[in-house]
Amino acid sequence: MRNADTVLTIHQDRGSRGLPLERVYKHLFDPEFFLRAYGKIYRNAGAMTKGSTSETVDSMSLQKIHDIIALLRQERYVWTPVRRTEIPKANGKMRPLGIPTWSDKLVQEALRTLLEPYYEQRFSDHSHGFRPNRGPHTALQEVRKTWKGTAWFIEGDIKGCFDNIDHSVLLEIIQRDIHDGRLIRLIDGLLKAGYMEDWKRRDTFSGTPQGGIISPLLSNIYLNDLDRFVEDTLIPAYTKGASRRTNPAYNRINNELQRARKANDVEAIGRLKRAMYNTMSMDSMDPDYRRLRYVRYADDFLLGFAGPKKEAEAIRDRLSEFLNEKLKLQLSIEKTLITHAVDEKAKFLGYEITVSRANTLITKDGRRRSNGCIALLMPRPTIAKVLGRYSSGGQILHRPELEPDDDYTIIMRYQSVLQGIYNYHCMATNVARRMAHIKHILEISLTKTLAHKHRISVTEVYRKYRFIDRVDNRMSLRVIVQRPNKDPLLAIFGGFPLERKPDGLGGKDFDFDASWFQAGNNRSEIVQRMLAEKCELCGAEGPVQMHHVRKLADLDRAGRATKATWAKIMIARKRKSLAVCTDCHKDIHAGRYDRPSPAKLTGEPGAVKVASPVRGGAIGKGAVR
Repeated sequence: MRNADTVLTIHQDRGSRGLPLERVYKHLFDPEFFLRAYGKIYRNAGAMTKGSTSETVDSMSLQKIHDIIALLRQERYVWTPVRRTEIPKANGKMRPLGIPTWSDKLVQEALRTLLEPYYEQRFSDHSHGFRPNRGPHTALQEVRKTWKGTAWFIEGDIKGCFDNIDHSVLLEIIQRDIHDGRLIRLIDGLLKAGYMEDWKRRDTFSGTPQGGIISPLLSNIYLNDLDRFVEDTLIPAYTKGASRRTNPAYNRINNELQRARKANDVEAIGRLKRAMYNTMSMDSMDPDYRRLRYVRYADDFLLGFAGPKKEAEAIRDRLSEFLNEKLKLQLSIEKTLITHAVDEKAKFLGYEITVSRANTLITKDGRRRSNGCIALLMPRPTIAKVLGRYSSGGQILHRPELEPDDDYTIIMRYQSVLQGIYNYHCMATNVARRMAHIKHILEISLTKTLAHKHRISVTEVYRKYRFIDRVDNRMSLRVIVQRPNKDPLLAIFGGFPLERKPDGLGGKDFDFDASWFQAGNNRSEIVQRMLAEKCELCGAEGPVQMHHVRKLADLDRAGRATKATWAKIMIARKRKSLAVCTDCHKDIHAGRYDRPSPAKLTGEPGAVKVASPVRGGAIGKGAVR
């Protein structure tokens, strides 16, 4: 069997050439894919969250991988129904979320690793959701840079998209690309696994399992047909003409201006220039010019159309017809708005999008270069949302639930809110003004919280924590925590410019054509520790289990756990995992581990030497190949 990197490279190549995949299922017998899956998802917060069984990442071992592979070989692997819970949506409603068991997460991640390199080459360049090296900023960047001259925005809204994905249609799409009956049956079993609610199993007849690791990829596979319909059918049908024809009125004024300049008529020159600035140079109603553009992020999509509104409505109707007939989805006609690009603002991915018109904004070369350009705006409701969280009755309040924390933690919490909002909206034209308002709200709440905590006035808080940078004269609030024999900890609120970054945080364009898959040794440190098969507590050699904790802060608190040797080792190493033998693991969970640890284990993380498995050889003892 080929090694994992070769397999993924072949999948990437076949996807780029438009060829179907064959005999994919057999690659699930390679433990390397499950080791990579473990090394990638063990850090997730949900790894220690129980599904419908008590299984979590804790007790992960090579034997568990071998057991899963044995079931897959015999096609006897059975997906466990997910545990369903509900999480709040931004609009106040609740969204159902499924929590799979750990084994199911592992198999889903291995599947995703196998299929993603192939489908990444087949996905549209206009799709940005749940894809490597892409996100909301790349979608917005595409709109800002390539949609100049748009007259109408069509805001797509699919009714309950992920909950209404038709299983038969999805499997038909996958069968078209992947010729492997065993893999299709495995995915079919995943879709029909059902969910547990109130301790009762309920069937799933549609939708992808929300909360599942492979669900974003499956939804992109499903909606890729929508992308192809827009690109291959709608865009060619509603795109014509190399450029707009010139506006006769503009040409007439320009001719008069040239005559006035020859006659040196200063008054006429000024009057005609002002008239030119208020007249469009191109004919916006040119019947021989049309442009249709498209971008999608998950189930949210936006189209920009240069043409009459009647044709924009026809585009919306054709989209609705395609979704209903081909993908068994419904386009909400009421929520799929057709927005005038200049007079109104379209809403997409938390931004407001409009087309600028500024006849008085003239560049040095005498052109109105901002006219027709896309403007990304930070919406006002973002401020209202922050104000509502930190105020009551119109008055900004302190946060009493934060008072038990130390000053360093309190300032860092407020800074993370400020930084998070800015990081997302940094591409907006009006980000400086909007963020200044948000910073003001957070700063008042922060100073009141510190004042309540220390029973001092807000003025004294500023006197104690204020810091002014001598370089740029920028004020911030900061606290320094001194530590013996270590660098001090520094917490800052503010301290960075709230300026616009048109290309996102990186300041550079995203390279859509860059190869995202890089072959190489993808084994993480935790996988190598598991493969070393040596207990990091007693030093016994043999099969190990990985002991995991949700977070180190739980071990650092005062209590019985901090007295245990295993807990001290994890704290010293700053690791949430420990490779231990079966006996040690049982004693840890029983609370009776009291054996001394070798002195070298309490040192730095690098004190334990981990053997590097020979590439292409057996993985661990008794590895399945």
